[in-house]
Amino acid sequence: MRPFFESVFCRCLPFSGFALAVAILFLASAVPPVFPQNNAVTLPRNLSQLVSEADSIVQGRVTSVSLEPHPQLRNLLMVVVTVQLEDTLLGQSTGIYTFSQAVIDKRDQQQKMGYRVGQHLLLVMMRPSVYGLTSPAGMQQGRFEIVPGADGKLHAVNGFGNLGLFRGMDSQLKSLRAQVSQKTVEQFDGQKSGPLRLEDLKTVIRSAAPRKLPQ
Repeated sequence: MRPFFESVFCRCLPFSGFALAVAILFLASAVPPVFPQNNAVTLPRNLSQLVSEADSIVQGRVTSVSLEPHPQLRNLLMVVVTVQLEDTLLGQSTGIYTFSQAVIDKRDQQQKMGYRVGQHLLLVMMRPSVYGLTSPAGMQQGRFEIVPGADGKLHAVNGFGNLGLFRGMDSQLKSLRAQVSQKTVEQFDGQKSGPLRLEDLKTVIRSAAPRKLPQ
């Protein structure tokens, strides 16, 4: 079977190998920049966009991680993660949240997509597919690790160091300035990356889609 681009172009013109390569490079240059996330490629999203894509938003500690074959899709492995919930911002609060995420890359299989028992996470999760598979919205962008900060408060940082998390959200953030810490305000103003106070992050999440999330 011919590659997709070749099959498309060859229906239209008798391309030489060189011309085909030039055409592919031209199309690739026209695609918006993307972030590689483990074995997936995803466009950068701000926090409001992540929340709008979410079916569940939960906080808790990972209690089990296993690599298992998918029961329906032949030769597909998935990582199955169970989280003991501390807070549910969106979705049903059941105490336990379990999800399955497809794993294709060998390294990701070995590392179980970076999930580990004891990990403290806030997850912005998409709706599961018909095959029961899901992932954080924006892949690593919707997966926040919770860590203690130097100020004694819990902080959260996603797989890209919170880079671009508030991009394009100026109007939404204006009303929140009095509700969050001064350091978080500075991150708003300077579009800075780096860990964010967990409670401030949750305040912004709740404001990002007020009709969708419980207050």
